Amino acid sequence: MAVILGSGDFTYEHVNDWHKLPGDAKLIETPGVAVDATDHVYAFSRNPEHPVMVFDPDGNFVRGFGKGVFGNRTHGILIAPDGSVFCVDDGIHTITKWTQDGELLMTIGESGVSTEKWKGAPFNRPTHAAVSKHTGHIYITDGYGNFRVHKYTADGEHVMSWGEPGIDPGQFLRPHNIIVDDDDRVIVADREAHRIQVFDTDGKVTDVWNNIHLPNGMTLGPDGNIYVGELPGMTAEDPTPPGMGHRISILSPKGELLARFGNPDEGTEPGYFIAPHGMGVDSKGNIYVGEVSFTIRGGSMDPPTELRSFSKLIKQS
Repeated sequence: MAVILGSGDFTYEHVNDWHKLPGDAKLIETPGVAVDATDHVYAFSRNPEHPVMVFDPDGNFVRGFGKGVFGNRTHGILIAPDGSVFCVDDGIHTITKWTQDGELLMTIGESGVSTEKWKGAPFNRPTHAAVSKHTGHIYITDGYGNFRVHKYTADGEHVMSWGEPGIDPGQFLRPHNIIVDDDDRVIVADREAHRIQVFDTDGKVTDVWNNIHLPNGMTLGPDGNIYVGELPGMTAEDPTPPGMGHRISILSPKGELLARFGNPDEGTEPGYFIAPHGMGVDSKGNIYVGEVSFTIRGGSMDPPTELRSFSKLIKQS
């Protein structure tokens, strides 16, 4: 039986096994998801053989790349306006730029080398990147060890940085994801502050949206809306009430809540989520959700168990 989520203009069928993995490959988990202009879907997995897995719109595996480049903390992936692929690995402190066929074009940061924690210089466990369609500037959330945003030229030269630990506007508590919209607004998922902050390209706060719980995954849809994956409490020792987190929220460009869905309880069956972390939306409005379900739950099971971490929400007409 089909599992339907949402309502009205935001109604979806939730499907688990829409993709076909190569051979006996596993995802382990899927912290990052992106969709290119031809609706090919890029899963940034924690599989060391195929860190980046590319699927066609029907879920067929097309290619994989990145073996030997990443550590075990692959994190964020982005398809830039020019079609290039940016990958962020917080474990080795790098941002890499690739062609869609897997040719490495540029690396920002030195693999395996971090700056001093909380001191502000890039990078200490960066989490995601975004690229301006107008200027090509690259914006990077230095999310675990700096609580900061860094701005780079298209060629990878540092321009400026902003932010520091805190809860005032312009400060951050683990900035986890970032997008740049068509108006060049820099939109940051400020996860542990339970908010999304909006900046201009010089780092000035222009808006703050608070109607969100641990915003984690985030992407800009072709409709201009912002699709957000929310986490539950991070550990069993510090749980959140039912209905908080492990859900998807859709916000308007003004931050208004348009839709929110996901069972109040966590799970791996269609209709349920554990830890939405990567988000992608194709040209038809279908949503692809990557989850860090092994980190949040499966890794602490006895024995450790890989749980569903990649699913599709098929938009209903």
